[in-house]
Amino acid sequence: MKSIKVTNTGGPEVLELEEITLDKPGADEVQIEHVSIGLNYIDTYHRSGLYPLQLPTGIGLEAAGIIKEIGSNVSNFSVGDKVAYAAAPLGSYSTHRNYPSKNIVKVPDNIDLEIISSAMTKGMTTFYLLHKTYVPKKGETVLFHAAAGGVGQFFCQWAKSLGLKVIGTVGSQEKIEIAKKYGCDEVINYSKEDFAKKVTELTDGKGVSVVYDGVGKSTYDKSIECLKLRGTMVSFGNASGALDPIIVSKSLQPKGIYFVRPAMNQYFTNSEEIHEAANMLFKQISSGNVKIEIYKKYKLEDAVQAHMDLEGRKITGPAVIIP
Repeated sequence: MKSIKVTNTGGPEVLELEEITLDKPGADEVQIEHVSIGLNYIDTYHRSGLYPLQLPTGIGLEAAGIIKEIGSNVSNFSVGDKVAYAAAPLGSYSTHRNYPSKNIVKVPDNIDLEIISSAMTKGMTTFYLLHKTYVPKKGETVLFHAAAGGVGQFFCQWAKSLGLKVIGTVGSQEKIEIAKKYGCDEVINYSKEDFAKKVTELTDGKGVSVVYDGVGKSTYDKSIECLKLRGTMVSFGNASGALDPIIVSKSLQPKGIYFVRPAMNQYFTNSEEIHEAANMLFKQISSGNVKIEIYKKYKLEDAVQAHMDLEGRKITGPAVIIP
């Protein structure tokens, strides 16, 4: 058995592969043999210390696998069940682990474990963005930053299934076609074009009712410009760096903007909430509304390279680690 450990925060080089032994699962735990592990940008925040953690720590929030053993209090899962999860405690970068049964879901037989291991975090993020944080109405126009990225590919497809018009931004010309492939109606290359000006043109000067922004520092100011009166700014990530302190009187007050800073742990606080999101994700995948193509697979011992590729913007689709 092997696992990735982080003893000190820093660059990708701090990821250490070590041999482990596991005790029997606790009374409310199951022991999972991982088949596939999801690779997510938030993993780099945990590794770098942007999101502080008590050290040493495991890393990774998402995986899928087979239950090998169950704790004495576990009655709703059995040995051999296909399961997946996307929640703390961290430690999915491992071949095996003991994990709380309250946070796992059974995976339908028609859904591949590699596919769902790449989809839980991104899909459940999309679920809470569209169904909880701000719920747009059919026909509404929304702006999503990094539309060709991991969450963006899920979001654009899911949003189209709800009848929304999606304006997306990307950082390079080659990503324009990726965003369009996954359902973006209009795509703006913000490295070459003023996206706030273009959004104003595309909306006949009205602006959008909501901006979903996982990029952060580099897009915040112009995102506010894109919003209509009493619009909603949903800031859910920091890919370009953490936001500077917000001056309410300058950025929010002039148009009465609502600012929201959501995270998964706010929406998935119990088993019922986790299952609601997971079942909706399974439905979207099974129906074909959300199509997933694994862009790249890494070995567990190549986790350092995987993080280098993540931060170097070399991954343009869902990626997984195969233990």
